[in-house]
Amino acid sequence: MTTLVTGATGNTGRHVVAELIRRGERVRALTRDPAANAGRFPAEVELVAGTHNAPEKLDAALQGVTRLHVTVTAGLAEAGPELVRRAVAAGVQRLTVLWGGWVGPVEQAVADSGVEWTRLEAQEFMSNTLTWAGSIRAEGVVREPYDYPSALVHEADIAAVAAVALLDDGHAGQSYNLTGPEPLTPTDRIAILSRAIRRDIAFEPITHEQAIDRLMATGVSRADAEYVVGWYAEPSDSAQTVDDTVERVTGRPARTFAQWVDEHADRF
Repeated sequence: MTTLVTGATGNTGRHVVAELIRRGERVRALTRDPAANAGRFPAEVELVAGTHNAPEKLDAALQGVTRLHVTVTAGLAEAGPELVRRAVAAGVQRLTVLWGGWVGPVEQAVADSGVEWTRLEAQEFMSNTLTWAGSIRAEGVVREPYDYPSALVHEADIAAVAAVALLDDGHAGQSYNLTGPEPLTPTDRIAILSRAIRRDIAFEPITHEQAIDRLMATGVSRADAEYVVGWYAEPSDSAQTVDDTVERVTGRPARTFAQWVDEHADRF
């Protein structure tokens, strides 16, 4: 049986591919440019061209696929339900969906699909820390509007839960809240980073509006920027509270932020 992974080159998708391969699964990875990304995956991964935002062009990619992993990204709200419809029509029997932060059209389409599904309600990704890399390298500073606690989750742990839900029975209809093993504020994370790279890093607060403007300068819409910064202003209880789902599902403890930093220290 074959699993198709959308968003295969993203922060979580590449880990999902790796975890499925580790478990001996046949994997088809969806990417806009297979030739350019061939070196990023093991040789046994089948790369197929396409994007989940254009499901009408994915009939060939879905042929023979029995399991599908979907990462909800910007722009998928309109195309996602059609992707789910085509996947089920093509013979997909089990779906995992990494949500976009709430139960939107794609997540609902998965729940209404009529096949086995699992929703991965991951909280803040540890990889969000990479947005600090430029200012740390250039100035030794991190600028954020809030010093909030967040139980950040390692992307590889999200992938590990996805692989279990895709390959093992007993996870249908489940919505899994995924966190790391400890709530950390930005200053907590800075301290861990500082020790790892052996360099002092300062924290400089910025205003709520400055944070919105910074996101919009990267091409994010104002509505999305306001949502993201608003989440940091008033994070939900589930974002701040440690949940043991990763350990319960995978059988091992969730990775720590210090472990993530060890893997990425060279980028700072």
